Amino acid sequence: MVVVSITLPPELLKKIDKLVETRGYYSRSEAFRDAIRSIIEETEYLREDADKAASTIMVIYENPRKDIDRKLTDLRHEYDDIIIENLHRHIGKEHCLEILITEGKINRIRSLIGRIRGLRGIQQVKVVYISI
Repeated sequence: MVVVSITLPPELLKKIDKLVETRGYYSRSEAFRDAIRSIIEETEYLREDADKAASTIMVIYENPRKDIDRKLTDLRHEYDDIIIENLHRHIGKEHCLEILITEGKINRIRSLIGRIRGLRGIQQVKVVYISI
């Protein structure tokens, strides 16, 4: 195998070590290989030549960040041709959860996801695709 070096903040490394322990991975490398396989599967699942898909996009960000809420609203308007539903909920007092349900051209959905991931202050984005 080839050795690859990455740089991580200490908090993320602690979380990875906990994941290794709780999921029973033999090593950090095994956990990283599993994560990379999942990303590759997700990407390969929806080929560029596939026509349509549906997706659920879950976004977490800090509650006090009204600028993010405003930017997400702008994106919802810009992508209203593929966003068929959205839900906004507060998670405790510190976080907001935005759930977007989409249906349409895969490239258009990927564009929306890329724009969301590009917003400063977004803590996490999780996507589930289903080919149509």
